[in-house]
Amino acid sequence: MRVKRGVTTHKRHKKIRKATVGMSRANRTSVRRGKQALTRALVNATRDRKNRKRTFRSLWNTRINAAARDNGTTYSRLIAALKSKNINLDRKVLSELATNEPSVFTDIVKTAQK
Repeated sequence: MRVKRGVTTHKRHKKIRKATVGMSRANRTSVRRGKQALTRALVNATRDRKNRKRTFRSLWNTRINAAARDNGTTYSRLIAALKSKNINLDRKVLSELATNEPSVFTDIVKTAQK
């Protein structure tokens, strides 16, 4: 007895069409174009998740440097001083302190420079 593949194909096509909701017309309606668009979208999403981490770290460094310069030092000197004093605050926390709690950040800088 032969096996007809219509059910499997229809299910696979539905899966692709469901994933391409919101895309432009050809990518949404054509299964072949939708598959290509979906592959590209997933590749871009993976790449950009990695890039987001890179971008945020750069933003944190910029904010820390600006706040450090307001306190009479530079980013690299501040990080070196924090490491020498074994003050283990990551850059995300330092950035939040620099933007939202400048007085606390100033205290940290003074502690690191003693």
